[in-house]
Amino acid sequence: MSAKDKQVGGTHYQDQAIEPIDYILGNRLEFCEGNIVKYISRYRHKGGKQDLEKVIHYAEFLIEKHYGEEK
Repeated sequence: MSAKDKQVGGTHYQDQAIEPIDYILGNRLEFCEGNIVKYISRYRHKGGKQDLEKVIHYAEFLIEKHYGEEK
């Protein structure tokens, strides 16, 4: 069985037209970028507001890394 054939803890990714893991790996995203994709893709079905806050947090990491700015 492939790792893609199972999901630990729900179906909130498998029910999507494009699974976040396919997008993340296909586009060779780095850790913070991949987490943004993951959390924005699932917030309606799993983490709600907290997932959106995580998206913002990871975006802040990217801003600091690439532009040297702190919030």
